[in-house]
Amino acid sequence: MSIAIYGIKACSTVKKARDWLDEHGVAYVFHDYKIEGVDPERLKAWCEEFGWEVVLNRSGTTFRKLPDADKENLDAGKAIKLMLAQPSMIKRPVVDLGAKRLIGFKPELYGAAFL
Repeated sequence: MSIAIYGIKACSTVKKARDWLDEHGVAYVFHDYKIEGVDPERLKAWCEEFGWEVVLNRSGTTFRKLPDADKENLDAGKAIKLMLAQPSMIKRPVVDLGAKRLIGFKPELYGAAFL
């Protein structure tokens, strides 16, 4: 099984997730949005699977600093455009297990998925 983690290297939640995987001997490939960007089709698929409301990180600094006009009347299309323009607005990490994905980091969910 090939596992990929999508996020930003400097993100503390991504670090916690990567540390957990390393401690449990789970091999993965890390995809850093800041370096490699975001694939629009992959982002759309995540939004279809989880709902754009889950994928969009509204609590992060990047989203909070947006002009009010950008935050108003959000829908899937507008949210995806915002996340493509500024990948820091994608909730992190996204872990792709192939047949299943996880968003965010909760040790109990990782334990259920990997152990």
